[in-house]
Amino acid sequence: MKTVALIQARMSSSRLPGKVLQNIAGKPMLLHVVHRAHQAQSIDSVAVITTTYADDDAIEMLCKEKGIPCFRGSLDDVLDRYYQAAICFKADIVVRLTADCPLLDPAVIEQVVKTFHQNSFDYVANVVEVTYPDGLDTEVFSFETLERAWREARLRSEREHVTVYILKHPELFRLGSVKQEEDLSSLRWTVDTSQDLEFVRAIYNFIKGEEFGMKEIVKLLKEHPELSELNAGQQRNEAYQKQLQKEMEAQTNSR
Repeated sequence: MKTVALIQARMSSSRLPGKVLQNIAGKPMLLHVVHRAHQAQSIDSVAVITTTYADDDAIEMLCKEKGIPCFRGSLDDVLDRYYQAAICFKADIVVRLTADCPLLDPAVIEQVVKTFHQNSFDYVANVVEVTYPDGLDTEVFSFETLERAWREARLRSEREHVTVYILKHPELFRLGSVKQEEDLSSLRWTVDTSQDLEFVRAIYNFIKGEEFGMKEIVKLLKEHPELSELNAGQQRNEAYQKQLQKEMEAQTNSR
């Protein structure tokens, strides 16, 4: 069974364009994410999946330069992009990661992947019941699960946000959740804004090198609580919430 981490990346972020290639500690954000994914021992290979838009040529060029497998597909139908990439890389198990999470913890990725392999789940994640910081999101699912979602999902939110259809249908899929005792879901470690980027750069500046994870960051934030103020007050999964609101309004107007 081949387990492939597919990292979705694009340059056309609305709030922080080009964020995935922003410099953090001397190299593009995307390379930090790829490196951290490679550290998870249960993952057989790592690939970047971007879009066919010209803006994303820079992502493909970086991947070629660094020898990173890269697939290009639909901009808006990200579910299709994942499905086609999974076929391309012959993935039996897909690990979904995003390129705006340069503080991903390989140990957390490993825990989610192992939970999937050790049980009879179709989908396992640490985002079903959220206890981890925003920015450590890891989702794992079988190719068969991805294929069914790809075949049956209809709403725009279900195509743009890869696993929404799966999560909306627990009657169809066996869902597993990875949680931790301490609830750290209020912490924001993803990069959607310039404030987020400033926060992540500060973390890398305080903790030198690459080999650190969630425990080291939490310890740092307890010692320097002012760092958390750099990107405080932002909503988790804001883009998805806005898309849901649009669909609800459209359904109401069509009645």
